[in-house]
Amino acid sequence: MGSDVTPKSEATVYPEDAIAAHGGLDVIEVAQAGNLPGLFRERARRTPQALAFREYDDATKSWCDYTWAAIAAEVSRWQAALSAEPLQPGDRVALRMRNRRHWVIFEQAALACGLVVVPLYVADRADNVAYSINDSGACLLLLESAAQWAELADVESELDILQRIVILEGIDDVTDPRVTAAIDWLPSGDSGELENRGGGLDELATIVYTSGTTGAPKGVMLSHRNILSNAYMGLQSVAVTTDDLFLSFLPLSHTLERTAGYYIPMMAGAAIAYARSIPDMPEDLLQIRPTALISVPRIFERVYKAIQTQLEQASSLKRGLFNLTLRVGWERHLHRQNEGPWRASFLLWPLLDRLVAAKVRAKLGGRLSVVVSGGAPLPPVVGRAFIGLGVNILQGYGLTETSPSLSINTLNRNRPSSIGLPLNGVALRIGDDDELLAKSPSVMMGYWGKEQATADAIDTDGWFHTGDCARIEDGFVYITGRIKDILVLSNGEKVPPADMESAIADDALFDQSMIIGEGRSYLSVIVVLNPDLWSPMAAQLGVDPNDRDALQQDDVKKILLERVATCIEAFPGYARIYQITAVLDPWDVENGLLTPTLKVKRAKITERYRDAIEQMYAGH
Repeated sequence: MGSDVTPKSEATVYPEDAIAAHGGLDVIEVAQAGNLPGLFRERARRTPQALAFREYDDATKSWCDYTWAAIAAEVSRWQAALSAEPLQPGDRVALRMRNRRHWVIFEQAALACGLVVVPLYVADRADNVAYSINDSGACLLLLESAAQWAELADVESELDILQRIVILEGIDDVTDPRVTAAIDWLPSGDSGELENRGGGLDELATIVYTSGTTGAPKGVMLSHRNILSNAYMGLQSVAVTTDDLFLSFLPLSHTLERTAGYYIPMMAGAAIAYARSIPDMPEDLLQIRPTALISVPRIFERVYKAIQTQLEQASSLKRGLFNLTLRVGWERHLHRQNEGPWRASFLLWPLLDRLVAAKVRAKLGGRLSVVVSGGAPLPPVVGRAFIGLGVNILQGYGLTETSPSLSINTLNRNRPSSIGLPLNGVALRIGDDDELLAKSPSVMMGYWGKEQATADAIDTDGWFHTGDCARIEDGFVYITGRIKDILVLSNGEKVPPADMESAIADDALFDQSMIIGEGRSYLSVIVVLNPDLWSPMAAQLGVDPNDRDALQQDDVKKILLERVATCIEAFPGYARIYQITAVLDPWDVENGLLTPTLKVKRAKITERYRDAIEQMYAGH
């Protein structure tokens, strides 16, 4: 085995300026909570009249505030409704809705009844939703609208396991007797005190489905301890206070948002505002003015590229001023981290901040103290740019299987090229093939119904195998590659390329293919065409089959993309391919693009077609 790393004491120190800028610390410890519904009860008891959630009301066109006491009253009603169903502790219940207070209310009510919550992605394919419901054995489903039930029409016959479907916003013309409107299902009036039948810390709390390298999705089993310990460890690395306000926009079905953007604020007594939508984010940032944000790199990549586009059209003076601000801001950051000298240029910062940096921060609401970036690699140039502008982006790392966080940069030790320092209580080790291994109280119980997959992921010594290659320097962890060859898009979605490439190969037109997308905003593909099939197809299209330039014509690409789309219909919606490069020269051992065992050399192919790949992502 290689080197080990345990958390350094610096990772658990709250920067004094972070606390002084906000309210006090009111963290509920794991033992005080007892379980997840116990955490909610304790928060409602401690700060009943404090702001819990802020949500936009479409009817009144205004933001509405809800206190912990008000949410507790709603949880009590939902718990009473669930208790009236023929459900037993340990039964599974699923929900599929966008981020809103009802997501939390339903989960807290279900957990307090001892039920196991199965979150479903709103944007997922109907067949994947049906698979998760059936595999978990969920017997009750909460949906946001009748339209969501209509989306499941094609798989309705596969959902016999469901005993009850509750729809939050009306049921329109739904005739299925299992379907009921929440307004009719919930009891009226005060349902009394909250109960907590959620069980012990080590009992199953939730099953979260995540895509694997091959085959069907796997259900990750997380206990109450897994999630609570991860939230508590996170708060030991990044201070959250009672005056903090989170803006929540990543799906709550994503474990990063669920732990860091829901349970951490609850544990710390902070408030949460729910963004209306991604398109509304710029306006929501200005209206909500959050102090904290849980994000994926893609959001900041878009802002950075928009700034760069504007600079291309700006005067040389404005470009120079902006670049000077980034350089001085970054050097100030290094100096404050004791990693760089004091420079005379720092005297310019008040002016540079007023003219440049503060204007960028203002577009993000002007109050952001910390941004946690996870789910996918943060491009170092983007991280350095925003840190230079005074936006504290902290890159972290984790997996659904680890609830999710294993490491994070901190305000006083922040290297954006790394995935940070281990959380306090997490042990990391470099194993065989440079694989990053982890031990933590937040490591999953296992995969639902998949004993062998669990044994493959967690070895007999208790180390969880992340599948990522890494190195450790000065306590910081750096990801250097992927053992399992999974592509991670910039929005955090994980795609197994070999499975998709195999599916594309089912079409004889495509002799070979390679999916592109690591760290990108969408998937693309390079395909090698079968000359025997391409020649007649080219004739039909009126192009020369030997003309390589013809392969770049828009109408040719469109037809090839349609063929590819047909091949990958069975894959999740986020695995759609948006761009294609077709070539005629095959990949083989002689030209160095295949191994002797005929495996694709991805790095070599990427290098060979670098220009074509960049063209497929031009402007994105």
